[in-house]
Amino acid sequence: MSTILIKNANIVNEGKIIQGDVMVEGDRIAEVGGSISVKSADTRVIDADGQFLIPGMIDDQVHFREPGLTHKATIETESKAAIAGGITTFIEMPNTVPQATTIELLEEKFAIAGKTSWANYSFMFGGTNDNLEEILKVDKTKVAGLKLFLGSSTGNMLVDNPKVLEEIFSKTDLLISVHCEDEATIKKNMAEYRKMYGDDIPVEFHPKIRSEEACYLSSSRAIALAKKTGARLHVFHLSTARETELFDKKKPLAEKKITAEVCLHHLWFSEEDYAAKGTRIKWNPAVKTAKDREGLLKALNDGRIDVIATDHAPHTLDEKNNNYVNAPSGGPLVQHALAALFEMYHNGKLSLETIVRKTAHNPAILFEIKDRGFIRKGYKADLVLVDSNSPWTVSRENILYKCGWSPFEGRTFRSRVTHTIVNGCLAYENLKFPNRSKGERIIFDR
Repeated sequence: MSTILIKNANIVNEGKIIQGDVMVEGDRIAEVGGSISVKSADTRVIDADGQFLIPGMIDDQVHFREPGLTHKATIETESKAAIAGGITTFIEMPNTVPQATTIELLEEKFAIAGKTSWANYSFMFGGTNDNLEEILKVDKTKVAGLKLFLGSSTGNMLVDNPKVLEEIFSKTDLLISVHCEDEATIKKNMAEYRKMYGDDIPVEFHPKIRSEEACYLSSSRAIALAKKTGARLHVFHLSTARETELFDKKKPLAEKKITAEVCLHHLWFSEEDYAAKGTRIKWNPAVKTAKDREGLLKALNDGRIDVIATDHAPHTLDEKNNNYVNAPSGGPLVQHALAALFEMYHNGKLSLETIVRKTAHNPAILFEIKDRGFIRKGYKADLVLVDSNSPWTVSRENILYKCGWSPFEGRTFRSRVTHTIVNGCLAYENLKFPNRSKGERIIFDR
């Protein structure tokens, strides 16, 4: 059994930062303390020298494109990029080809991940207008939850039948995660801009087409339906300040039946960035105003927003370089999310305790993930060391995504991930991958 001793770390965990050591034996955390002694000659000692030790990020929303879209990405390539970025567990979405809307197709994705994933994994089951029977077969102890697209996005899985929606909300005991944008509003807005510009709509109008109104209408309806039916609802990728008013900051997370997530790009970019970044920051929902960005950050800090995710969704540059109408929405983020969040820490926008809470503790609580998301004795050893004073610049040469680009190209971050441990395996160390980690299918305590 391999052992790793991390010495002299600033451990960020459960609302505190303490200096200490962590011993890993096999795939578990064996001890957390002020000063731990080496017990055997073959123990690998890592002197953190004051770096920050955090639980590995749990990214509750990624698109790794396998099966069927592997020219963009694969589970292997993107999970490897994820661990280089400090993400040790991911939950992947169902809009692949074919879509994961039957138990058989879902298990095929689990089989691929079991053979190739560097990080721990689970998958969302996809809901449609006509697969309620399959939804009711899903075992909630084995699957992260149900994903519903209430607005069409990449890979059209739109669920737009109100009777079907109410039946799903009423009958399933799965956690329901939703993409909220009102389709009728988007279609109306798109028609107006196409009348003016044809297919050559300037990308700056993306947040006007996929507007605040479209987001708020859809989110408020989903929340009203969850309250009516008692369903457990998680609203993905809030993009407007107005939507944050729909959520409660008073209850502890474990008592909330309606929760919310924000993605890194909505905390980082604003509509002012379209001029320079173009379709590379075209996401659904759209990046909106600086005021929206500030409202999201405020809600994140006061507890209305519970989770930070990436919505990592790679496309090739050829695809993204199309005109506005034909360029797909989405971009790659898993390798750079934690570095960007630490930049927000440096800028006084987020505390390290909040970053860890929203990227590790809360996803574990919200999805009821067994033995992960915290630095605790007996928990799985998913650990990340971050040097907060080690500047580096994102470039094509150090990007690990299969698509080969990043919306952060040219950006210098002040912090970098130096070590990532997955299930006790030191998989990433100072820009290298010394050992091949084997991600595990996460287990749910439900």
